[in-house]
Amino acid sequence: MRFFIPLALSFCCLGVSACRLAESSPGAGGITVDWIYSEEGKSAAAVPSFAWFADGTAILHDQRRPESERTLERFDPVSRKRTDLVDAVKALERLEDLLGEGKSPAALGWPAAIDRRGRWGVYLFADDLFVLDLLTSTFSRVTETEAKEKSPRLSPDGSRLAFVRDGDLYVWDLQKRTERRLTSDGSDTLLNGTLSWVYWEEVFARRDLGYWWSEDSSALAYLRTDESAVTEMVYQGFEPNIPTLTRQRYPKTGGVNPTVRLGVLELSSGKTTWVDLSGHEHEYIVRVKWLNDSRRLAVQTMDRPQTRLDLFFVNRGDGKPTHILTERDKAWVNIHDDIYFLRESERFLWASERSGHMHLYLYDLAGKLLGPVTSGEWAIRSAGGAVSWLRQAVHAIDEEGGWVYFTALRKSSIEKHLYRVRLDGTGLERLTKTDGTHGIGFSQDDRYYFSQHSSSSTPPSLSLHAPDGRRLALVAPSREKLFSELGMRAPEHFSIRTSDGFEMPAQLLKPAGFQPHRRYPVIMHVYGGPAAPVVADAWPSRNYFDQVLLNHGYLVFRCDNRSATARSKALENGILHDAWGSGELADLLEAIGWLKSQPWVDPDRVGIWGWSGGGSFTLRAMTGSGEFRAGISVAPVTDWDYYDTIWTEAFMKRPQDNPEGYERTSIVRKAPELRGSLLIVHGTHDDNVHPQNTLHFVNELIRAGIQFEMMLYPGRKHGIRDAPARRHLYRKMLAFWQSNL
Repeated sequence: MRFFIPLALSFCCLGVSACRLAESSPGAGGITVDWIYSEEGKSAAAVPSFAWFADGTAILHDQRRPESERTLERFDPVSRKRTDLVDAVKALERLEDLLGEGKSPAALGWPAAIDRRGRWGVYLFADDLFVLDLLTSTFSRVTETEAKEKSPRLSPDGSRLAFVRDGDLYVWDLQKRTERRLTSDGSDTLLNGTLSWVYWEEVFARRDLGYWWSEDSSALAYLRTDESAVTEMVYQGFEPNIPTLTRQRYPKTGGVNPTVRLGVLELSSGKTTWVDLSGHEHEYIVRVKWLNDSRRLAVQTMDRPQTRLDLFFVNRGDGKPTHILTERDKAWVNIHDDIYFLRESERFLWASERSGHMHLYLYDLAGKLLGPVTSGEWAIRSAGGAVSWLRQAVHAIDEEGGWVYFTALRKSSIEKHLYRVRLDGTGLERLTKTDGTHGIGFSQDDRYYFSQHSSSSTPPSLSLHAPDGRRLALVAPSREKLFSELGMRAPEHFSIRTSDGFEMPAQLLKPAGFQPHRRYPVIMHVYGGPAAPVVADAWPSRNYFDQVLLNHGYLVFRCDNRSATARSKALENGILHDAWGSGELADLLEAIGWLKSQPWVDPDRVGIWGWSGGGSFTLRAMTGSGEFRAGISVAPVTDWDYYDTIWTEAFMKRPQDNPEGYERTSIVRKAPELRGSLLIVHGTHDDNVHPQNTLHFVNELIRAGIQFEMMLYPGRKHGIRDAPARRHLYRKMLAFWQSNL
């Protein structure tokens, strides 16, 4: 993260020019930073987005099609035919009439919400809502306000559209074309049907799930959040001459959380019945789901230490809860979405890590355990999702056949496969046979499923399958030729045994023309967080920058410390009171020891880098060892005092409960021990890991007289996502490695 020379302005000039020269050099070829953010680069590994309709057909959106031809398609699994569902030209012409000349998008994109019956698609343009009639290819405007509308969701019967505006819930009648306000007390700090930042980030895995339609479409269960007592963070812009300020409610560790209530709003009367949890001590409401009868809700609550999770069934009429079961863990309980109510019997499926591994269990509706459905020294695991803490492994339940379909890490911790097992726990069978990672989407009648498959050496493809795993059709083939022409290199997978016998998953990328008698510089990419592996047998769409590094003669190395592997809860619990601490560092240093012992590695030219938790781990490694000549830390947490309540307190608990742990793991306090050249990077409007983390750390480097480089991205948040900033960042990183390795 830090470099020997003060970064200031000299970095921008030197870094960018050096990278541009390097990218245009004769040996650079293949994948470049510019290609990564070109239209071809962004769509090269794309497969069609899909959703299943109630009639058994599917809707597709294929980003591979030329932009001028891109539309919504219908896929018939019986005939295996794809046909255009929407006349995109007609739809976009109507949309331009509504938005104004030149304001319509160039192509029809994927809807924000889709009617399961196949009639409507919902879109957000310029913070207003529009509905696309899929039968007539005609857009109509739903809202035209200065306020921002968000979180649109269609009712199960397709008759109404709910959404949030200025902290209040609204509903739009699609036939009558009338708007109705459902709540009236929303404000900047009182939120109805939408989530506070900490709930959005940590509880609901970056999904704004603040309300839920009943299956009979007659009621909405919703969260009402009061965050007026939560601490406020402020970010300063650079325009106009008196800069604008952005404010955010963010609960720091040990501080006050938002208070959350759950209500059930009857559309017929507009009345809300509040769920009464006053007799059950809790800090968080972490999941809400309607039972099949639409008369009851399943509500999950968590205590502040997150060591106890309770499941209640709540009566819709009076809001009274009945306690069903409790999950406990000595460290913390992981939240999951794997609760399913069987339609043909009074039973439900529930996931638990009580055995040390995440498995499925069958209960009756009174909360009596009927028996395990899966078991063993392996874990069920979500095969998709943008974040590692989204846990939803079950994909279908065939009650008539007695099968449960789920994805798991049973074959390998770096592969995700589809399995099925009978409800009594017998007949376990792996359905996906090809090595790698399989993302699964079953039709609503469970007669078919799509599989999105990839591996480290095979770009993604989309195929149609029967429930027994047989492939019926290849919907979108893998684009192997394209990546072969680009010179894409695949990693070698292996494991590194630690001194106590643990096998850490690892992977290594070698440049074309690798010569084992030479000594190469190596760049290690890390994350290290609990159950968040960086080693996977999956297509590296988010890691194309590795190929740029290969083109410049570097080896790229990854290895997962034991708590990051997602193999078991027992391994995760090893970080209790000591997150990104001595245990993770010990594993990382053993991996580096193995790496440096290889005859083709230059032990004096090893670098390390990571983002977010990986940025933290980079600093931890560079202040806790002298193994790295250089490192890049992007958006790091440098002291757990600066991070949010829910994530941090799960494994560190509150600062007042674990003061020694907070002191021991503070990277700020270790800044004077930094060894190696460092580049540190942060977005100035990062509302996840606040810039104060970087500012405090570099202030301690200054106090210690340690030189470093720093790059700030004005107005950018945690992901620094826009293409110009990403291109600039990757070029800066490349120049840094070239200067220091």
